[in-house]
Amino acid sequence: MKPQLARSRIRNAVLFFAKNTEACGKIKLFKLLYLLDFEHFKLTGKSVTGFEYEAWKFGPVPVDLMQEWEMLSDDLSAVVDIVPEKVIDYTRETVKPREGVDFDDQDFTARQISIMEDLAARFKTTRSPTMIDVTHAQNGAWDRIWNDGAGARTVIPYELALSADDPHREAILEYANESKAIARRASDER
Repeated sequence: MKPQLARSRIRNAVLFFAKNTEACGKIKLFKLLYLLDFEHFKLTGKSVTGFEYEAWKFGPVPVDLMQEWEMLSDDLSAVVDIVPEKVIDYTRETVKPREGVDFDDQDFTARQISIMEDLAARFKTTRSPTMIDVTHAQNGAWDRIWNDGAGARTVIPYELALSADDPHREAILEYANESKAIARRASDER
């Protein structure tokens, strides 16, 4: 995926979830992005954002976004603000859309938008502790890598989104591998 396209999708996916869910803090946002990418990979062999996710104690983390979190790049800070909000005994870093900024769907496919809409509807009012239960499902991708801490900070392979008995598993993995090879060749030519 071209870096400019990936960045546009990241920016707009973050904005979409900030606009369409309640209490969208860092943890909830990271989990929504993970679910978006892994669900899309399961159907097509490609992620939406291009993020790599690592298994951290509280779930899958898009490491590139985590590294950027304390000081968002100009493109992200132009569409959202990170607002500290006191919630009982902790402070949530709530992602708030900037006034007057609209979601731009031009870089998404209909399938990607449908997945985002479904996730926003399913988790609209869900708080991050419940989201943790979803992404920590027993024998799910995060759980298989986390392995009681033995896999801490290990990349969660997208292939784990596919069940062993998925009738399209081999075709999706073949397509994913071909796409990676094409991207590598294009990168080498630059």
